[in-house]
Amino acid sequence: MAQLDRRRFVRQSLHGALAAATLGTLPVLDLLALPARAEDSRVTLALREGQDIERLVADTLAALGGMEKFVGRGETVVVKPNIGWDRSPETAANTNPLVVRAVVEHCLEAGARSVQVFDRSANDARRCYVNSGIEAAVNAIGSDRVRVEHMDRRAYRDIAIKKGVELTNWPFYVPALEADRFINVPIAKHHGLSTVTFGLKNIMGVIGGNRGVLHRRLSESLADINTVVHSDLTLIDAVRILVANGPQGGRLEDVRRTDTLIASADIVAADAAACRLFGHAPEDIEMITEAARRGLGTMNPERIVRV
Repeated sequence: MAQLDRRRFVRQSLHGALAAATLGTLPVLDLLALPARAEDSRVTLALREGQDIERLVADTLAALGGMEKFVGRGETVVVKPNIGWDRSPETAANTNPLVVRAVVEHCLEAGARSVQVFDRSANDARRCYVNSGIEAAVNAIGSDRVRVEHMDRRAYRDIAIKKGVELTNWPFYVPALEADRFINVPIAKHHGLSTVTFGLKNIMGVIGGNRGVLHRRLSESLADINTVVHSDLTLIDAVRILVANGPQGGRLEDVRRTDTLIASADIVAADAAACRLFGHAPEDIEMITEAARRGLGTMNPERIVRV
């Protein structure tokens, strides 16, 4: 089943599930209910390097067929960067603001009706949005079709995770599920508990509840929540990568510049490629192997076509 159809499945299921919830039933979304991809099917992945970020984003997306392959005219879009920390762009704790801005601009050029940008920050959200540079970068576009939003605590709903291994239900941010398209834009960085963090873990920014308890069995929990939130495109910012003391960082000596972007419609393939920037094999990163085992994507190099 095509990627676009997977997102449509989410929206249709969500509307039905929320209607059922009014009758006292917990809403259920289950991407794993979709037909599995054939074992020999291929996915495409783009990796580009360059110091001109605007050009770098354009080249990376063009390699995959352009943003119009992922965003249709008149559609609503969520762009989900990492804005988790009260850090400046140079510290590589949050997604590069120029990458976020360029991705939003490509969504608009593809004909998006609206683009929302948000994240559930770990530090004070107002400071994170400002000091990350993301709020100013996106607002500078000057389009009334774009909104940088602080997340509304009233907009979370408990969703049953039908095939959850660690989680049977969890609160999810409904606007992230309701949008026609979800563009996942994490930064590549070290993480003290999970070794590294990319697209799979960036989804924690659209869930509610006590996220700290998920770290007890993080790989299983991440796979569970990624069965509910489908990323139409994962574009990993590795312009600057945080190689130690993540995820919060704060020391410039922990930052390495690679001037790289990685993008794929397959979130597992994108994460598998990104972990090599840190000298790790995908097989060594438990959250990647667990997501692949659960059918959320592939880390098999024979099924990943570099474009």
